[in-house]
Amino acid sequence: MSRLELRNLNKTFTPKVIPVKDISLTVEDGEVLSLLGPSGCGKSTILRMIAGLEQPTRGQVLIGDRDITNKRPGDRNIAMVFQSYALYPHMNVYENLCAGLKLKKVPADEIEQRVTEVSRVLGLDDLMQRKPGQLSGGQRQRVAVGRALVRRSDVFLLDEPLSNLDALLREHVRADLKQIFLSQNAPVVYVTHDQTEAMTLSTQVAVLNNGYLQQLDAPEQIYNRPANQFVAGFVGSPQMNLFTLPCQGNCALLGDFKLPLPDLPTAPPQIVLGMRPENVRLAETETPLFKGQVFLVENLGMHNLVSIKVPNAQGEPIVLRLLLAPDRWANRELSLTVLPEAMHWFDVQTGDSLVRRS
Repeated sequence: MSRLELRNLNKTFTPKVIPVKDISLTVEDGEVLSLLGPSGCGKSTILRMIAGLEQPTRGQVLIGDRDITNKRPGDRNIAMVFQSYALYPHMNVYENLCAGLKLKKVPADEIEQRVTEVSRVLGLDDLMQRKPGQLSGGQRQRVAVGRALVRRSDVFLLDEPLSNLDALLREHVRADLKQIFLSQNAPVVYVTHDQTEAMTLSTQVAVLNNGYLQQLDAPEQIYNRPANQFVAGFVGSPQMNLFTLPCQGNCALLGDFKLPLPDLPTAPPQIVLGMRPENVRLAETETPLFKGQVFLVENLGMHNLVSIKVPNAQGEPIVLRLLLAPDRWANRELSLTVLPEAMHWFDVQTGDSLVRRS
């Protein structure tokens, strides 16, 4: 068993530079955890502390029952794939794959067996005699992943491994990586700022901001039940619509329209409403929740991203975006509705979700 556990992990460079603040999480065997967040949120620092490239200021890193917090990187039995691939340019693919095993003095027949197995999984059989300079970006990425897999490590770490690839190649390699992860029975920690990678590859996603863990959950929970306003706004493309609205009784006011509030102990004077663009739809047979004037249409192929202006309680326009099929709208004014379960409500002061659905 090689479960990875972080306990109250903290990293302080200076009193004003604290990239990781009291992070605790667990990655079980066979799980893929993505560390997701904007640049500077602490995700790469966490990965480097797991690998032993940075020493925690406080806290522990454990693999199984072993406390590896103070162990050297070479004594942790961890494999890491870097953003830059870090392949030896003078070695061919076969030599790159087995270089680490030779340094560990693994027997030659076992090296051959491991390299053959990984090569078959990654589709590298026809590339064994090529050097990195003769490979495409996607092929080099697969070699870098293969070099980690042949080590049969307790934990696999990947630091934004697809960021150097173009969009189409990234999609193909992402699909390859998911199949590879499924075939492993070890914890995988994957650092990315790309939410598509995190949502498609992971069994768990840890959303980070300013060094703090905002939410640790399954991808569908992160998307459908964000813990706070930051997670709601960061995860999702197009981004969730977020408005601060005044409240009156048990309703939030959006211009002349009253939106029913969720069941709360007391109605706040203001509240933040979140609605994903794909959940806003035309009110065809039901009473509209609000109306707005179309002022911008962006063609996304399968959908149009339509921006409309809706007057707020003071009569000033606020912008709301929604996704519609190209043939679903013709008027410049749209009557719209949202299902109550697709509305997200957040506290104005803390940003925390006021409705956590089970």
